[in-house]
Amino acid sequence: MAGLFLKTLTLQTLKTEHSGIRRCVGAHVVQKVALAQLSLVASAPRLSCPTPAKAFSTAEDTQDERKKKMNEAAFSNIGRKISERIIHVLDEKGSDLGNMHRADVIRLMDARDLRLVRRVAGAEPPVYQLLTGTQIHEERLRLRERDKATPRAGPTVTKELTFSVNIGQHDLDTKSKQIQQWIEKKYKVQITVKKGKNAEEPEKKVDEIFNQILQTMPGTATFSSRPQAVKGGKAVTCILRHLSKKEEIAHRETQGAQKGGPTNNENGNDRESDDLHQ
Repeated sequence: MAGLFLKTLTLQTLKTEHSGIRRCVGAHVVQKVALAQLSLVASAPRLSCPTPAKAFSTAEDTQDERKKKMNEAAFSNIGRKISERIIHVLDEKGSDLGNMHRADVIRLMDARDLRLVRRVAGAEPPVYQLLTGTQIHEERLRLRERDKATPRAGPTVTKELTFSVNIGQHDLDTKSKQIQQWIEKKYKVQITVKKGKNAEEPEKKVDEIFNQILQTMPGTATFSSRPQAVKGGKAVTCILRHLSKKEEIAHRETQGAQKGGPTNNENGNDRESDDLHQ
């Protein structure tokens, strides 16, 4: 009886150990499979999403250049893309061909090796002209030269300068030269003179400073805004600007008249003396 019990106990022990070994082997296999799958995922190439590229632009693409490009685009060969059914056509010599169907215009372009350019888009029907490639190139050059000759009215730049009424003569001369350089560039210059802590500096001294600055630029600058008190009377400000062309001409005429005045008087006195001697 005891031997049977020991045999049964031995068999149960062997079964338990065998099942434990199988569980360990199974867990090890599962772990290896999982690691292999992770390595496959990690090694797989990732698909990159394309990002939209921004258009390249530089500071030189100014409003004038954009306007030039628009002019050139407006005066260019439109090819066979004629959106209107009936158009008014001029030939390469400027002769009026009247209203034509776009199919007839295309046939004429092919027969005479010409390009089609839009002239007046707002007309009814719109006006087009047949031109050669050389004529289109020459017209573009003419438009460019016209744009260069057209004066460009840009925004007026205003420079600011502030100093005390007790400024030394050397510093005032330096600032006057700086103001003169700005005025020559057609800038406006706002000058503010502080009266100091006592705020009782005579207005005459401030006016003398403004006049001294203005006298360094005769026939070049004038007041755009006359001197006026600011900051509760603690400072005086004015704005200088370059003379306009009319003002420059008037100034030269005035200077010429002033120079010619004494000479004319001397000539008149000489003539009178000659009459007396006669």
